[in-house]
Amino acid sequence: MGFSENIHFLKLSSLGTNLRYSFLYLSVFLKSKNRRVVSLKHPLFKEKKLKVLVQIDDSPFDQCSGNKWWKLKYNLLEAKENNFSSILTFGGAFSNHILAVSKAAQQMGIKSIGIIRGQELDGTNHTLKHAKENGMEFYFVDRSTYRNKENIDWSQKFENSFIIPEGGTNQLAVKGCQEFLATNLFDYVCCSVGTGGTISGIIKSLNDSQFALGFSALKKGFYLENEIKKYVDSDNWSLNHDFHFNGYAKMNKELVDFMNEFKKTYHIPLDPVYTSKLFYGVLKLIEQDYFPNNKTILIVHSGGLQGIVGMNQKNKSKQWYIE
Repeated sequence: MGFSENIHFLKLSSLGTNLRYSFLYLSVFLKSKNRRVVSLKHPLFKEKKLKVLVQIDDSPFDQCSGNKWWKLKYNLLEAKENNFSSILTFGGAFSNHILAVSKAAQQMGIKSIGIIRGQELDGTNHTLKHAKENGMEFYFVDRSTYRNKENIDWSQKFENSFIIPEGGTNQLAVKGCQEFLATNLFDYVCCSVGTGGTISGIIKSLNDSQFALGFSALKKGFYLENEIKKYVDSDNWSLNHDFHFNGYAKMNKELVDFMNEFKKTYHIPLDPVYTSKLFYGVLKLIEQDYFPNNKTILIVHSGGLQGIVGMNQKNKSKQWYIE
């Protein structure tokens, strides 16, 4: 195990407050060194005169990889600096965000609480199993209560908790995602969109000649434009709503086959909820001549690979298997 890997998995609970803050900045620095940008080669790209790059996070901090750490970075600092006793957040039973918060909070030596949509599951749930191992406490609510969560004063039940919204998007998350990209040598940057925080930060980091194209993971995600406009006031971006595959966390055999073929060809695994649909959509738009010739496209891999286990369990009866 290398130096940066050892650093990420040190126990923070025994460190002094100032040292913990310094450690957080150091770990973010080391994570930035684990981001890499690779160039994809394909006859189609040569035909269309395009350069296609992919940003990948190779961090050993895999439960909080991709965009997750950058969304949480300033939230964690805010919670620590204001002496909150716990982090409270929301998500489904297979949520990347829930797992990421549990791991990041553990690393910062702060308690985490997850408000989980649905009834308590057995021990076969991969995501919740690992979140529990990270020290997260669960509070399960029915779907009706979960839909109404924005109107509930959770601070009454969970005192002195720093609340992070479902998916992690807020002003602090957007601030962190302004630092997410590892290169500025591109014309177009493409990323998946769930709550709008990551793309908002990316948009705010662009120069006037660059354009951000987001791919909604939601079937009826047209409201996301207004969510993004809460954080950005420029117009060098747009959202595509054509590649959600019938809804959030929905997929079909075509998408499974695409994921497996992409991994076999480029040795880059994709997750079933976000990045698979993003990469599929970008390649389709290249086929359709969406991008002008002689441009560079950066596709941002936002992690989330932990979701493969749960999706394979879900699709076992269909005999769809993500390799």
